[in-house]
Amino acid sequence: MKDRDPNSKLVYSTELGKICSSCGKQSAECICKKKRKYTIPKGDGKIRVEKSTKGRKGKGVSLISGLPLKGPSLKELAKKLKQKCGTGGTVKNGVIEIQGDHRDFLVEHLNTLGYKTVKAGG
Repeated sequence: MKDRDPNSKLVYSTELGKICSSCGKQSAECICKKKRKYTIPKGDGKIRVEKSTKGRKGKGVSLISGLPLKGPSLKELAKKLKQKCGTGGTVKNGVIEIQGDHRDFLVEHLNTLGYKTVKAGG
């Protein structure tokens, strides 16, 4: 690591391998990724079920936000909901996306699971 410009960040080194761009440590020793993994989004405690078509070329999805669950348990709940709706979906940034407009069914099903849900949006 000779003659490095102080204004540039090292991304890869043949001596060290991959370097984390945030903390500057080797990727095996990086603690940044571990900290930001599985964070619960802050909110007002209400679980909202809404329909969104923004950025999806007119295709509608049902969004479930505000769930007080972390990574694996959130993915497990998403899997169960996708199976109940008979459709696909994903988990992004603590929000469950279910393909199609299933708001009424999702609100009803989440209420039976013990969550207090609110149907949001129009």
